Amino acid sequence: MYKTPRVISFGGAGKTKRIVMGGTNPVTIQTMWKEGIAGIENDSNALSLLLERIDALQSLGCDILRFAVPDTASAHSLCAIAQETTMPLVADIHFDYRLALECLKGNVAVIRINPGNIGSRDRVEKVVAGCQEKGVAIRIGVNTGSLPKDLEEQVENGTLGRAKALAITAAREAAVFDELHFTNVAVSMKASSVQETIDANEAFASEYDLPLHVGVTEAGPLIGGIVKSTLAFSTLLKEGIGSTIRVSLSSTPENEVITGKEILRECGKRSGGVHIVSCPRCGRQGFDVHGFVNRWQNELLSMDKDITVAVMGCVVNGPGEGKHADIGIAGAGGKAIIFKKGKIIRTIDDKDADKVFREELESL
Repeated sequence: MYKTPRVISFGGAGKTKRIVMGGTNPVTIQTMWKEGIAGIENDSNALSLLLERIDALQSLGCDILRFAVPDTASAHSLCAIAQETTMPLVADIHFDYRLALECLKGNVAVIRINPGNIGSRDRVEKVVAGCQEKGVAIRIGVNTGSLPKDLEEQVENGTLGRAKALAITAAREAAVFDELHFTNVAVSMKASSVQETIDANEAFASEYDLPLHVGVTEAGPLIGGIVKSTLAFSTLLKEGIGSTIRVSLSSTPENEVITGKEILRECGKRSGGVHIVSCPRCGRQGFDVHGFVNRWQNELLSMDKDITVAVMGCVVNGPGEGKHADIGIAGAGGKAIIFKKGKIIRTIDDKDADKVFREELESL
């Protein structure tokens, strides 16, 4: 139904992993760092902790990480971070094109700009020239808050839908990059409305072959944001639209990555890895399902294993409902059971549940 997006590539310099995006390549997962980074290279402990967390995000399934760059100090810090990690990093630039040029002095893989707030075309041309020289990709970021005045007026007077205005804006900006013969570019059109996000991406994808970064912007807190992102992403991904996704939540980057990974799994766009099934818990529960899942979720999802793990609240239903699981745990009366493929293999005290579960998990 829609055009196959052209392929772009970035990263590969220094320690950075190379990413090929678009076409038949796997849909990548992105997230964004939530804190400022200015001056972090001058604090070895803070930098070390940041790099450790980046490694953890990669283990969870994050492919690309974006940082806001509001000032020169942040640009310098991002260059320092990029020097020390294998994760391809994106510099998120608004208003001041010179910040993009500062980031290009380091090993940044992608520059994200909104041409609508960068200013005159000559500024865009300087960023493009710098990216061309360094082999850095560009993401054109368009959102409902920065539409061109002529389109915004049409939206306000009701003669143009906001989704269509987003697609037209993205097409205008992409045309500039074509004129400059710069092809290593992706596009995003984001709205906080699910339907506007779907409509804008469908409209653009029906006419252009650029890789699309799909996201519902300002999607909200954890539950509401997951619902909105799932509805938008599943619709578009099943239509073959979207080369990379970012779940935008008022929550942690880890939760954004986990949500993105689960959406891709359920849409048939990503396979393998640890799959967790767990019961919601009820009045007959005899095992602290919630506590166990909270303790183990990130570690399990970071493992290089292709297995299903079941966490069930009681021994009555646990092995039965979780019989398809490679390994599972349930409990009652101060005891816990470990089962594999529905067969109970160990019965232990609750206090030993984590230790014994780890032993059996590592044996798989």
